[in-house]
Amino acid sequence: LRFSEFYGCLSPSVGLALEELLVTAQKQDCLTIGIYESAKLLNVDPDNVVLCVLAADDEEDVALKIHFTLLQSFCCDSDITILRVSGVQRLKQLLVAVDANRNQEEHRDLHCILVTNPQADHCRLQEVGTYCQESRRLDQWVPELVLQER
Repeated sequence: LRFSEFYGCLSPSVGLALEELLVTAQKQDCLTIGIYESAKLLNVDPDNVVLCVLAADDEEDVALKIHFTLLQSFCCDSDITILRVSGVQRLKQLLVAVDANRNQEEHRDLHCILVTNPQADHCRLQEVGTYCQESRRLDQWVPELVLQER
């Protein structure tokens, strides 16, 4: 039994907290979406990044694994909380629905999402952060979470 499965049984709200955090952060223009865009922001302003979400359903993509390894390393060095998520379709549902007025091409790469200084809904960030801390305490270096499609 993985920690994410165990913790999910105790608190199914962690996935919901992450979803609400991402939607709120996007509405506040506090999200950076895409591997390239995220790498640029991390290079310029890592101090404002509070969460890095790495999303992938296909673990066989070698290039994506390399990108993730580099991003994880940088985030660890910069004390940025990292969370691995499976459920890219759910992320598309959430983030494209909220941003229907923008060009949907910008949402093609949802493999890396950075949250920067969200002003509101900090309790959701705290809930996700607590989940990540507990995961690391139990030797899961990069915490994982599964988002369910609805």
